[in-house]
Amino acid sequence: MKASFFIGLLICSFVKLEAQPKFKAIAATTLHDKIKGGWAGQTIGVTFGAPYEFRFSGSFIQDYQPLKWYDGYIKNEMLHNAGLYDDLYMDLTFVEVFEKYGLDAPVDSFANAFAKAAYPLWHANQSARYNILNGIKAPASGNWLYNPHADDIDFQIEADFAGLMSPGMPNTASAISDKIGHIMNYGDGWYGGVFIGAMYTQAFFNNDVNEIVYSALKTIPANTSYYRCISDVIRWNKKYPNDWHQTWLEIQKKWSSDKFCPDGIFSGFDIDATLNSAYVVMSLLYGDGDYTRSLELAARAGQDADCNPSTVGGILGAMLGYEKIPAYWKMGLKESEDIDFKYTNTSLNKVYAIGYNHAIQNIRRNGGIVKGDSVYVKIQTPVAVKFEQGFTGLNTVNEKSLQNKDIKELSFEFEGNGFVLKGQSVRKSSAGTEGVIKLEITIDNEKKEIVHLPTSFLTRRNELYWNYQLENKQHKVSLKVLNPDAAYSLDTWNYFYYTSPMLKNKFLP
Repeated sequence: MKASFFIGLLICSFVKLEAQPKFKAIAATTLHDKIKGGWAGQTIGVTFGAPYEFRFSGSFIQDYQPLKWYDGYIKNEMLHNAGLYDDLYMDLTFVEVFEKYGLDAPVDSFANAFAKAAYPLWHANQSARYNILNGIKAPASGNWLYNPHADDIDFQIEADFAGLMSPGMPNTASAISDKIGHIMNYGDGWYGGVFIGAMYTQAFFNNDVNEIVYSALKTIPANTSYYRCISDVIRWNKKYPNDWHQTWLEIQKKWSSDKFCPDGIFSGFDIDATLNSAYVVMSLLYGDGDYTRSLELAARAGQDADCNPSTVGGILGAMLGYEKIPAYWKMGLKESEDIDFKYTNTSLNKVYAIGYNHAIQNIRRNGGIVKGDSVYVKIQTPVAVKFEQGFTGLNTVNEKSLQNKDIKELSFEFEGNGFVLKGQSVRKSSAGTEGVIKLEITIDNEKKEIVHLPTSFLTRRNELYWNYQLENKQHKVSLKVLNPDAAYSLDTWNYFYYTSPMLKNKFLP
């Protein structure tokens, strides 16, 4: 009886002990070094890949082709080609908001900061900027019904900060990504940022890239196309462990069809988050922790060949730490670390310090402890975020040319359940001020919307109009400029239309 009671007491004690949160210790100097490595690694990677961005769409860079790198390259690009650092200045915009308003900064602070920034944007970011400036707030600003680029790579290349400020805390990073990533993305586009952020969180306490990838993937719902794609890459890496080219080909065969980004439909160009995430994972797995090998693979994979090396360089930088990034890749880096990234008030040296402070704050608020030179992180088990999938019920059918300049009125017809109209609103002369063209949209004799189309590149609307929620039938779309002005021109280029997957064969040409 007494023995049984004693054993029971031991079991209860063991269970209580096991139920306690698991803490991992990391020296403050090591934590700082890893955060520093994450930011430096991004900068190295985007600089390295910049010459190859979208120059290899649907093909990889052959192994025999040399990829350039030299002492002073980073400083030269930061001073003379500052626009290539959108991977960094977008991250830093959000870091600066955290620094100004604290970890509980509201979503509108982040949305307004980048929407009103002076830098140019593209794809999901630009569509979100337009939405925010025209009264469509987050998260609607990133939703696929309001943003045709919702599946694009945008938040994926900006989510580094969420992971770097959440060491060992993937669910905390996911919560940050939920708030900020939905400003510009949804579904697979959002998952790209969640996954990348989670890989950063795992890199602080794991030197095995396989484990970093596997653990981070647990943050993605298993019934999504994004999860299936990354799982495929893991499987192909195991099947062809010595041949990255074969895995690249398998990725192309199954995952390279971009059906919704209006710039990638029926094109070799693919800025979809899923495909580019696949290249990132392929590079990490085949690089197996080797910084040089991984960075080169990320560039050679093609498509967004500056953003993908930036992601790979940042994750490995956080894993290895700044001091262990090979000296070859840090040539000229120190001479660049006090240069503020264009459009920001932040340099690398500043963000090394700010990023560390944000991480410490985040660790403390999530149950961690800082004691002397030791930081005790309350480690989180990755949990899948919510399920969401954009562009449901749509199957891309065809493209029709509409090459018209300076239109006042125009009509076209199609059979399906959705369409996207591409074109531009521009100022005809360099003289004068930018304006806004007001375009009335009528569908099947019903006035749908009056769209405001700025002629300014910074505030432009990426696409003239789209509608993904029509009935599957014949439709007539009519356009009418309500405020014609000789100083401005509304040009149309083409339109894509869709049908439901059930009826796709009926409408195929």
